[in-house]
Amino acid sequence: MIRNEICTDVEHLAGGKGTAHVYHIQSSEELGKAGRLYARVVLDPGCSVGWHQHVGETEPYYILKGEGTFIDNDKSKTIVTSGQICTIENGHYHSIENNGSEPLEFMALIYNL
Repeated sequence: MIRNEICTDVEHLAGGKGTAHVYHIQSSEELGKAGRLYARVVLDPGCSVGWHQHVGETEPYYILKGEGTFIDNDKSKTIVTSGQICTIENGHYHSIENNGSEPLEFMALIYNL
């Protein structure tokens, strides 16, 4: 089966700033018990995914394009760029911000443990 990704614009994702463009690769129904999100996420300059926690699941971000600030569970801030992976462990909090001048694009996969 071949199909196109489905874009959903989410205002203030997890309490973040602005609009996150979420390009769903598989729906939560397609993921079944394995997880709830597999998507390419685009944050325009000034936008962010807010501070939130994952319980019973984990989520890696794979940075595709742009530059952002990843805020880890201990509230440390790290500049991330293309090719880097941000791993969010079970029970941890995190957020990501686009403080740059170009869109920040990353893959996100939320899967159950």
